[in-house]
Amino acid sequence: MSATGAGRPLLEVTDLKKYFPIRRGVFSRISGWVRAVDGVSLRIAPGETLALVGESGSGKTTTGRCILRLLEPTSGRVVFDGTDLLSLPARAMRRMRRQIQVVFQDPYGSLNPRMRVGTIVREPFDIHRIGANRRERDEMVAALLRRVGLDPGMRDRYPHEFSGGQRQRIGVARALALRPRLIVADEPVSSLDVSVQAQVINLFIDLQEEFRIAYLFIAHDLAVVERIADRVAVMYLGQIVEVAARGEIFRNPLHPYTRALLQAIPIPDPARARERQVLRGDPPSPAQPPPGCRFHTRCPSAVEACPRIEPPLLEVTPGHWVACHLHPGPEVGR
Repeated sequence: MSATGAGRPLLEVTDLKKYFPIRRGVFSRISGWVRAVDGVSLRIAPGETLALVGESGSGKTTTGRCILRLLEPTSGRVVFDGTDLLSLPARAMRRMRRQIQVVFQDPYGSLNPRMRVGTIVREPFDIHRIGANRRERDEMVAALLRRVGLDPGMRDRYPHEFSGGQRQRIGVARALALRPRLIVADEPVSSLDVSVQAQVINLFIDLQEEFRIAYLFIAHDLAVVERIADRVAVMYLGQIVEVAARGEIFRNPLHPYTRALLQAIPIPDPARARERQVLRGDPPSPAQPPPGCRFHTRCPSAVEACPRIEPPLLEVTPGHWVACHLHPGPEVGR
């Protein structure tokens, strides 16, 4: 699946799977598998933002953690700038982490409460031995804090002395320290107030323009995605069901699940109220996904083939990929 723009991708993920064992009984025997990620393929170009969206439990965060190798995938390939990350030994992967960083969802839980902020931001420099001495590293920390909109004089404070938005800026500064080429941002603004969300999103955009960083931006809020993404990949129950440019997704969503997500975005103006498509039921368990199209149990547009045949992800128009029997690809439609 070639769901990106032209040119060599910075990150290419192919048929990524992550299954978690279900253990039962006295001897903890494996009785089944939770298919958290089940055949995900995606590409990200240098300097591009790919948003990975879907409701809770769709497998977005697990996908991001497998790419970072915070979780070891069950199978698949993760190639970063021509290097297969899954084949790297621990020491080589540690060196590669200079180029791939992460911003976590919880800005407080991801910071060590016993460390001062200056030490937290300086830690990447210490680990990778960047800078000639402690003084030079402290100067680099001060420059980073200024770049993310924080006063360097606050570096002797502890994380609990900052607001949620300020803590997330600290997390961004730490991720930015090694000048990475890719940042995996896992729901980085979901725990922040709306006004603070806008400030942090603007910071991400400014940093991308300045340093040409690529983002895998994991989110469930499509209103946030519309502001930052170049392309959007929609994920449901461990699989990607639609990929397209941001404008195309918002203007012409093809998969019924994507349409339902877009219709769930709140509209503050009552005069612009629209008819909403309410999905029936809850998402099935990833331990027992339904046969055929995984969305057919909730889909208002399901056809006869949906419960029997799993639709492949096909390019129906240039750059617009969808896995749906209602939209067969050009080679199927002929």
